[in-house]
Amino acid sequence: MTTDNPRILRSSELTRFRLAPNPGPMSLAGTNSYLIAAPGAAGTVVVDPGPLDEEHLQELAQAGAVELILITHRHADHTAAAARFAEITGAPVRAADPAHCHAGSPLRDGEVLQGAGVEIRVLATPGHTSDSVSFHLPDDGPAGSVLTGDTILGQGTTVLDYPDGTLGDYLDSLDRLERLGPAMVLPAHGPVLPALDTVARAYRDHRQERLAQIRAALEILGRDAAPEAVADVVYADVGPAVRRAAELSVAAQLDYLRSRSR
Repeated sequence: MTTDNPRILRSSELTRFRLAPNPGPMSLAGTNSYLIAAPGAAGTVVVDPGPLDEEHLQELAQAGAVELILITHRHADHTAAAARFAEITGAPVRAADPAHCHAGSPLRDGEVLQGAGVEIRVLATPGHTSDSVSFHLPDDGPAGSVLTGDTILGQGTTVLDYPDGTLGDYLDSLDRLERLGPAMVLPAHGPVLPALDTVARAYRDHRQERLAQIRAALEILGRDAAPEAVADVVYADVGPAVRRAAELSVAAQLDYLRSRSR
């Protein structure tokens, strides 16, 4: 049964979202759990049910009969509630990683899904993690929309969860997303953004700037410097809450530079 809920907000013509109650240094204001449905559809498709919070899950379930649950990637702030939400709704859970599927098959790159009256195209976009996927809704507004998970955020930059996530994969994913043009960006954290192609280019430019800073640091520290030492130089202004994330991103960038030099 669909109910009007002030915590479930319209994000695009075909999507709404509820912000999960899990704010933090890495999750920003919290995880955006999206509901996809065509106008007048009785059912919904839910993307990233989020953390295991019963009130959050019950309100998602009451927003429309859930036909399918989709996962953008393996991190717990997206997947911890998946099994419980499947239990509440009876809907299958599909993810790229079979470990996070419940009564559903793994997602395939290029697969086209139909749910709640909406066409949903699955795009493999690894880099943040190896199993990261995005969901393209080509009919969502004039230029379509893309649910980008943590591959592109509504604010800040994406952490590469090295060694599972790699910079080479991430740059390829940005290229792939840019080719979708000025689609609306529906991120898993932070606000909705316009013009995916513009955002993807800005993300790539930021990565290239960081690579230049790391090359400069290596000139001072030596080419075999450890990620921790490079982070002291390149990320000197970051606080302890995100220090580990900075070191992971440095490690991913060092691996990228060293593999290219080899």
